[in-house]
Amino acid sequence: MNILISGGSGFLGSAFSEELTKRYQQAGKKLSITWLTRDTSQTHPTDISMMSYDELAKTDQSFEVILNLAGAGIADSRWSDERKETLLASRIKPTESLLEYIARISVKPKLMVSGSAIGWYGTQGVKPLTESSDYETDFSHKLCEEWEQLALKATDYRVPVAIVRTGVVMHPSGGMVAKLLLPFKMGVGGQLADGKQIMSWISREDWVGAAIFIMEHHLDSQTNLHHSAVENTLQTGNDTPALVYNLTAPNPVTNHQFTKAMGAWLHRPTIFTLPEFLLKLMFGEMSTLLIDGQKVLPKALLEAGYNFKHTDIRQALEQQS
Repeated sequence: MNILISGGSGFLGSAFSEELTKRYQQAGKKLSITWLTRDTSQTHPTDISMMSYDELAKTDQSFEVILNLAGAGIADSRWSDERKETLLASRIKPTESLLEYIARISVKPKLMVSGSAIGWYGTQGVKPLTESSDYETDFSHKLCEEWEQLALKATDYRVPVAIVRTGVVMHPSGGMVAKLLLPFKMGVGGQLADGKQIMSWISREDWVGAAIFIMEHHLDSQTNLHHSAVENTLQTGNDTPALVYNLTAPNPVTNHQFTKAMGAWLHRPTIFTLPEFLLKLMFGEMSTLLIDGQKVLPKALLEAGYNFKHTDIRQALEQQS
């Protein structure tokens, strides 16, 4: 197996690389992982190869699978006009480079798994959302939609595409949990607004497991991707398969439930509340990520046969510590 990963050194890409390497070593299978990066001098595991975007533009090397994860963190800072442009460009430019590579090489990848987020659905409160649900238009939707539609152009070159719409990824070493550790450990953690907003989450271990499952589900049997349920099939204008999967746990929680789980895990009180007006003052438009919920369910993943390791949020926090 030969895999190319954009964003390979990130919170998800690095965990994916580590777990896949472990599985292939245990099975005695050959595996080659290459991280596509703008900085090939960065620290990386010795069994990982590095490739720059300039090198990608010239190489004739073929990859069976491309995992497209590159993109700046959507919740890392306020959504100024400049930040919005950065969020979009950090997704679009790497994907364009991958498409140019795919168009040029003679041996095409067997699959491209391309990142997205549950922000594609927009703000819809407590309404259950599956892969066949419609969307509400807001910045998050527009960002995800432009990224997804560009990635789907790989099907023009007969490369099947699986879009993975990711929820809030839970793991102490990064993402939302890492940012909240200090205030919660200090005993000043608490719920946001009224705490009723739904959080669609997934443990990092299950995100990695699901991404590997989707990859192998296609590669092990070419018919699987062609004959998946209509509900998670995307329209591309050609007959090359394109599917979407929600990467979220089956049991979304309210922000209040998440807050209590964090407090119980860290053995700290959770008596404080950040009111809605203060969140809007602090984060501006980006506060929608904190105030407005989404109840996104992994219907396609469950129907394909994936078994979640973590369906309880406190269990996910404790077992991944």
